[in-house]
Amino acid sequence: MNIPNVITVGRTLLVPVVFWLVISGHDIAAFALFVTAGVSDALDGYLARRLDMRTELGAYLDPLADKLLIVSIFLALGMRGDVPSWLVITIVARDILIVVGIMLASMLGRPVEIAPLWISKLNTVAQITLAALVLANSAFALGLEAVQVAAVWATAALTVASLVGYLRIWVAHMSRD
Repeated sequence: MNIPNVITVGRTLLVPVVFWLVISGHDIAAFALFVTAGVSDALDGYLARRLDMRTELGAYLDPLADKLLIVSIFLALGMRGDVPSWLVITIVARDILIVVGIMLASMLGRPVEIAPLWISKLNTVAQITLAALVLANSAFALGLEAVQVAAVWATAALTVASLVGYLRIWVAHMSRD
């Protein structure tokens, strides 16, 4: 365990708290903790690279913490009706399909290591931005509904494009002799 990993574990522990705050309607606190989680993600990554503190544990924990936060925030926002249910299903299904694909490849004796794609990084930024926008709009009555609708569609497009990118890599990997 090192400092970046401790920060990642802390972010993971924030997930149920943020989820509860969102579904309970504590929008300002939910927004503040969501932003804190986002800052902690940037901080642990920066420290791991800058101080050469990358670990195998961190390589697994960091993306897991990110996925838990994203999936939980969208489930909570979907439960409240703040984002369309079809978007929540798209986001959750993408993550499930990627995990199932990796597990299936491993079970078939063809383990696959998938590095993050640039489209996936854009997708993550879009998802985080949309969640922060929805929380901020709800917490502070910013009147950004039109921006929010555009962000929903952009996030949906990037989520599907990211899944297609990973699916292409997986199919190519599994088709090799």
